[in-house]
Order: sequence, then structure tokens, then C-alpha cells
Amino acid sequence: MNLPRIVITGVGLTAPNGNSLAEFRANLLAGVGGIEPLEVRYMGPLIAGVCHYDPLKYQKKKEVRVGTRAGSISIYCAHEALADAGIPVESVAKDRTGIYIGITEHGNVETENEIYSLSKYNYDTKFWSHYHNPRTVANNPAGETSLNLGVTGPAYTIGAACAAGNMGLIHAAQMLRLGEVDLAICGGVSESIHTFGIFAAFKSQNALASHPDPKKASRPFDLARNGIVISEGGALYTLERLDDALKRGAKIYGEISGYHVNSDASDYVLPNPERQAECVAASIRRAGLRPSDIHIVNTHATATPLGDVQEADGLRTVFQDCPDTYINNTKSFIGHAMGAAGALELAGNLPSFEDLVVHPTINVDNLDPKCALPGLVINAPVKAKRVDAILNNSFGMLGINSTLIIKRYVA
Repeated sequence: MNLPRIVITGVGLTAPNGNSLAEFRANLLAGVGGIEPLEVRYMGPLIAGVCHYDPLKYQKKKEVRVGTRAGSISIYCAHEALADAGIPVESVAKDRTGIYIGITEHGNVETENEIYSLSKYNYDTKFWSHYHNPRTVANNPAGETSLNLGVTGPAYTIGAACAAGNMGLIHAAQMLRLGEVDLAICGGVSESIHTFGIFAAFKSQNALASHPDPKKASRPFDLARNGIVISEGGALYTLERLDDALKRGAKIYGEISGYHVNSDASDYVLPNPERQAECVAASIRRAGLRPSDIHIVNTHATATPLGDVQEADGLRTVFQDCPDTYINNTKSFIGHAMGAAGALELAGNLPSFEDLVVHPTINVDNLDPKCALPGLVINAPVKAKRVDAILNNSFGMLGINSTLIIKRYVA
């Protein structure tokens, strides 16, 4: 099929260790993580990945107060992506722009806060906020962004658990190829750390990470790993058809080359390495590549004892005899940003097309032999001979798997 080529022209993000791609990347190469103590309602002191962006850079105080944290993160990232792409907000063709934002869940934060407030008034519902409905509908982050930017094209969220960040980009690429929009603002966001429920749920599953040093708590592939560090964050991109990007002389980060989405259909939370491997292999075929053509694989690994092993098993079946393939992990720096995870993790590797440096997985003091993978980059960056293709894994609960491949742009 002679489909239009889709390219990335702008990146806007906020992560626990950086509020721009340049800052984020510099900290990944320097081994600087962003996990810190956090007081969680009903649970006391825990650890989390907290973002420290300026919400008033693109919003007024009232807008921040009326809206949600996820909406605020989305607005910040959207503006940063447009600015990075060299697209002034006032010049955006509002009816030909789509906003596609992946989320894990939405509404828990506002509902918990509302019920907590009501408890102070003997649960009298007359004190229930009239902003509750627009705050809690699933399309809120995209809706808040469309209101802020004045975008009148399609704006909605994509619920895909922790595969959602990849899904935002995949869906946007499809809409551009269909001609539904001419510019897409897409990726993933998460406000997860502001709901005690997610901490309580992972704790009940014995899957919540702990460590005396917060920055060492997220330990994918390490023998002593003991669970997930919950984080907030966001990464949104501007995607365009190649012809449009070239017409305006845009900077091009890379080209969306292949992707695949499938489902395990086997368990609520336990990943299926066979289905994951099928997802990875299918995305490589769709990109017209071989496994040996992939030079960076960013793993989803969340630092759960079994989940990391399952993914490692799946990757071994695909990347056998691939001496030029490097494997890394970003959650070791920022924790698990849920719906934002895939989008943030992709962003951290994009600069490798230019500098050929592969950022490491940190906090691996004793590599679990069951997670040992050829080309796994541990604790220090490595220089690659070439970086022409990056594969980004992002998997989620209820067995959803997504893999996205970005190629170096070649005219």
C-alpha cells in the first residue's frame, strides 16, 4: 500500500527528571533519576515520580483550579510540542488538527478528592462540585487541551492501560494517513500519583516498590527488584505527513515506520511472553525490517519480579543473533508513568538518531540471570555504531500490548 509517510516534528514533555526533551535526555545520559518521597492520603509517606513543570506557563490560575492535573499536563506538553515544531498556536488550522491522548485511567483523582471533601460536611451532596462531570469524563485531558488551544478538530483520549502512550501515536498516524486531519497532537499523559487507590491496589498485590533510597527504588532487571514506582508525567508529539512537514521546512525527529497492537487474552495482570513476542515481530514485519535492523529496544519492564522475566523471555525469541541491537529501560529513572510511559520512553531515545548514544538502565546492581539479554545497557551509556531504528515496547493490564517503531528519517 502506498501510504503517506508520517513524521515526528515536535516533542513536548514533563517527566519526574525533566521538563523538556533536552533536560530529560541530559539526565538519562547522566544517570539522574527523579523519584522522591510523597505523602499519600490514608497511606502516609511513600515514593513516587513527581513532575515539577510550571502549570501557569500556558494556563491561568482559575483554569488550573477548575481543570484536572491530567488536563494541565496535556496543555503544557501540547504547547511545548507545538513550539518545538515551530508551529505558532495562532497559525494552527484548528479544524484540521486532531488531539489524541493515551490514558491509563481518568476520574479517580477527582472522585476521591470530592468524596474526601464531602466527608468534612457529613457527606452532604450539596457541596459536590458542579465541575465534577467535566473533570471525570474519560476524554477530559484531550478536551481541556482543545479548549485551551481552540482546536475544533477531533479531540479525545484512548484508554489502553499502560500501552496508551504508544497508542496515542499509532492512532494519530492512522488518522493522518486517512486524511482525517493535517496535524496531530498525540502521545500520553498520567496523573496517577494523585489517587491513593492506585498505590493501595499495587500494595495489595505486593507490587509496590520500596527502597531506603527513593532514587534506587525502580530497579528493572535487578535481582532485588520489588515492584513498581508510580509516577505522573506526559509526552505529546506533533505528527505530520512528510510532504506537509517538508513544505514548511520542519525539523524531523524520525519517521513512524511500523507498529502493532494485540491482546494476551490470558490473564488480568500476568503478561504473556508469547503474545508480546508476536506483537514485537509483527511490528518489525510491518516496518519492512528484520530484527537485526532494530538498533535500540526500549523495554516496558516495570521492575515486578515476574513481569520483567516474561518480557525478557519474549524479547529473546525475537532478537536472537542481533549483535547491533541495544536494549534499555527508562522506568529505572522515572518510575512507571502509566498512560504516559510509552510516550515518555520513546522521547528519551529519539535523540540517539543524532548522537548515536544509548541511554542505560540504571539501578542494576545484580542482574537477574533470568533477565539477562544480549545488548542490555546497564548503568552507563554506550556509543552505537549506528542507530537507524528504535523499537518501543509498551504493555498494559488486561493483556494489551503495543509496539511502535521509529526510523531515522531518510529523504
